[in-house]
Amino acid sequence: MDVRDLSLTTVVAGLYAVLVYFLAGISFGLVQVRVADALIPLSIVFGWPVTVGVTIGCTIGNVVSPMPSVVTDMTFGALANFVASLLAWKIGSRKDHKRANEFVGCTVATVVVTLIVGTYLAWLTQMDAWIWWLGIGAGSMISINILGYMLIQGVKKVKPVQENQ
Repeated sequence: MDVRDLSLTTVVAGLYAVLVYFLAGISFGLVQVRVADALIPLSIVFGWPVTVGVTIGCTIGNVVSPMPSVVTDMTFGALANFVASLLAWKIGSRKDHKRANEFVGCTVATVVVTLIVGTYLAWLTQMDAWIWWLGIGAGSMISINILGYMLIQGVKKVKPVQENQ
């Protein structure tokens, strides 16, 4: 990582954590519209630094988790963000059918977050997993597929598209 990448990682991690903290009321719970997750698709534009940033940011942000195990939420939430961001980057940055690939990358990220977060929260709360999957999935569709996709389209208009790392 060079200075630019390290700076981007730091900014994304800090922004993610701050968004979770200040929007905690909608960032946790059965239906969580985690606005910070809109940063996950930025990995499609910026690559590895965003993947690392949303992973670290989630770990820090989940410190304020009201769930029964903060450590579990910090660990598996960060894992979900890492896998979701990595897959979004790899799928969304393909050159053919660019916008379609970006949307598919966002959708895959939504599915990953839904399954990982929904499963461990079901285990923590002893509720049926499908209930958590519906709640997390609905919120993730809003934050990743709608807000995140709009964010990357806006960023691409400002930032000249370069080869991803």
